[in-house]
Amino acid sequence: MGNLIETERLVFAELRVGEDEAFILELLNSPGFIDNIGDRGVRDLEGARRYILDGPAASYAQNGYGLWRVAQRGDGASVGLCGLVKREGLEAPDVGYAFLESAWGQGYAAEAAAATLGHARRVLGLELILAITKPGNTASMRVLEKIGLRFEKMIRLPGATEDSTYFTTAP
Repeated sequence: MGNLIETERLVFAELRVGEDEAFILELLNSPGFIDNIGDRGVRDLEGARRYILDGPAASYAQNGYGLWRVAQRGDGASVGLCGLVKREGLEAPDVGYAFLESAWGQGYAAEAAAATLGHARRVLGLELILAITKPGNTASMRVLEKIGLRFEKMIRLPGATEDSTYFTTAP
């Protein structure tokens, strides 16, 4: 399968077993991922393979969307994940993203999230898109506001021990 989404600087593609395990292992174990999203318990390439199969790949099959690998257009280097997640406790898909810390501060999160939002509307026909963050993740909140989502309330997702900020595209 080719690229799903392309922007001026980025290309999105489905995560693939046999290709993306090392990248997933690095991203999921980066301090920024663990601090802002959580520890997924992925400690080796086999764990990364299971993460791809049980998470994004299962979501592609069930929902027609999921988290996609985001790479730089020029050199093809993987820099992050961005896409849509169907999450228990939310009435609509939420836009999610995570980038390697070496890619922070370059505007990739806003570029990728805006492209994902456009894809959700134009290609998937989704009107309502949500997003959640940890309350202290102000950088991520700024990205969501920049792409047109607005903070609505604090929520606690099923099984969570802490509240999350809840952003929506709804007026």
